[in-house]
Amino acid sequence: MAQRCQLTGKQPQFGHNVSHSNVKSNRRFNPNLQRTRLYSDALRRPVPMRVCTRALRSVIRAGGLDAFLLGTADVKLAPEALRIKRRVRKALSGPGPKAAASN
Repeated sequence: MAQRCQLTGKQPQFGHNVSHSNVKSNRRFNPNLQRTRLYSDALRRPVPMRVCTRALRSVIRAGGLDAFLLGTADVKLAPEALRIKRRVRKALSGPGPKAAASN
């Protein structure tokens, strides 16, 4: 499974282990990913995601998943988060023109 945050797109970074003798060997710095279910008020259901802890703190600070997605620029979001953001916007815009015309 890919080591990638589904909200921010944060992925592993690469660097070196440096020994006492100054020998450098490659290593990976993996993001701290957690499986969580973030509740969306607009969709009225929890959304399961793999999120890094920094993004999880940002969601909590923003006031929930919907507020975080709507308040963050599209450039800063991962493709999975953009799909959820479009669904949230659609749910918040209300019923489509077909539903309004049938009433």
